[in-house]
Amino acid sequence: MESPEDNNNNVRQPLLDSPAKKAADEVERLCIDDMLQRYCGEFGRWQMKHFVLTCLAWALEAFHTMVMIFADQEPNWRCVGSDCPVGSSYCDMDPGSWEWTEGKGSSTVSEWGLVCGEKYKIGLVQALFFAGCMIGAGVFGHLSDSKLGRKGSLTVVCIINAIFGIATAFSPNYWVYVALRFLTGFSTGGVGLTAFVLATEPVGPSKRGVAGMSTFYFFSTGIALLSGIAYVFRSWRELFIVSSLPSLFFLLIVIPFISESPRWYLVRGRVDEAMELMHTIAKTNGRHIPAGVTLSLDDEEDKEGERNNVVEGSLKDVLNSPLTRIRLILAIAISFTVSIVYYGLSLNVGNLKTNLYLNVFLNAVTEMPAFAITAVLLDRYGRKPLTIGTQWFSCVFCITGFVVGGVGPWKTVRMVSGVLGIFGMAGTYNLLFIYIAELFPTVVRNAALGCATQAAQMGAILAPFVVVLGEGLPFGVFAVCGLVGGGLAFYLPETLNKPMYDTMFGMHEAESNRGRDQVC
Repeated sequence: MESPEDNNNNVRQPLLDSPAKKAADEVERLCIDDMLQRYCGEFGRWQMKHFVLTCLAWALEAFHTMVMIFADQEPNWRCVGSDCPVGSSYCDMDPGSWEWTEGKGSSTVSEWGLVCGEKYKIGLVQALFFAGCMIGAGVFGHLSDSKLGRKGSLTVVCIINAIFGIATAFSPNYWVYVALRFLTGFSTGGVGLTAFVLATEPVGPSKRGVAGMSTFYFFSTGIALLSGIAYVFRSWRELFIVSSLPSLFFLLIVIPFISESPRWYLVRGRVDEAMELMHTIAKTNGRHIPAGVTLSLDDEEDKEGERNNVVEGSLKDVLNSPLTRIRLILAIAISFTVSIVYYGLSLNVGNLKTNLYLNVFLNAVTEMPAFAITAVLLDRYGRKPLTIGTQWFSCVFCITGFVVGGVGPWKTVRMVSGVLGIFGMAGTYNLLFIYIAELFPTVVRNAALGCATQAAQMGAILAPFVVVLGEGLPFGVFAVCGLVGGGLAFYLPETLNKPMYDTMFGMHEAESNRGRDQVC
């Protein structure tokens, strides 16, 4: 029998739940991929604008990287006052008996006499630039995952690029030039990976592959534009100024209209800012996020007090996990071999006795069909088969270039083999950015991409040394690299239509559940 006190308590009990309690019970927590698919749109007007503006940074990277082709070129020369002996070299002639056709200011080679016994200094500049890229990729890969964020890191690298790129034009001597190119490389190493992640993270999973492949059109377009700029500005000092100014314009005109990644906001515990951005994306795309829908990390429980926790990750976390450790090792090894072939074949084609400006332009344009074909096949056949297939496609033609001779009609066959080899490897090169980004969660994504980029830069440093082995032997080295890289890709998992995880815990939970489902 109930006491009077119990009856009083029952009377006080509300017949219906309060609106606040009911609303709390009806909160729908979604990860970013689900919210993009269900409410915001995977690639609408907002993503298109953000993607194009962010990817303009890739053209800046092309300017700062490829400017060395023109600035450090060996100009034409001629004899003074008499005919040159057949097969003569200026290394065997008196200094006053020959001169540079376009004057000493046309390139660093002619200004500082980087010929004959000093020719190694050209390669040294290139190697140290890529060494700077390798260091910068690791540093800014970590900073963009942590306190600076994607947009903050992109802003910093563009500032450094503009400062040191323009300062390079005023180098008083060779060694100051080397130091400034190293510092420019340090910042350039962070441009591509930061822009790539920032451009693709707000894109839905079914559109992310094609979007990621399209980023490299901007890099190739930058190379093509640079060839025209270099044709107009023949002085290497003028060229460095003109090719560095776009970084300054990007900072002042473009950066203010670029948004931070909602994924970075989320893992930093800034849920309100992430939701505000998701509402903006939905509104711009003509969509609507219903009331009661909010973002959640893939390891987050429904506890309001835990919403604003900062979730961080580092390279140490990647290495401590057996799952991500093997993925990182494979990504590094494949990036290294691909870079040797890509840059090696590019330099090999550059050695053809043709118009330098036209040759660089055609090389850039030739890569674009590879991007288009790979983008079409990417979401149909998956990342893993294409990573294997494009490398082995390149390998086949590198073997052909190694086997055939270099005289008569076989010289043309070898040239075509080189073009088709770089065609396949160009597809692999940009495909790897998408693949690696999907293999790792948000908290360590840029750190992992930074490591892979560092490995690629090491391959770029070694590529010129492979090219000097001769005409046919480099093709053999490139074939082996393509064969090994394709074989290593067999051990990577497929990521097509798989979610992009936010945390290490979320990835491990999903992989564990998938393993249990397969066992059952």
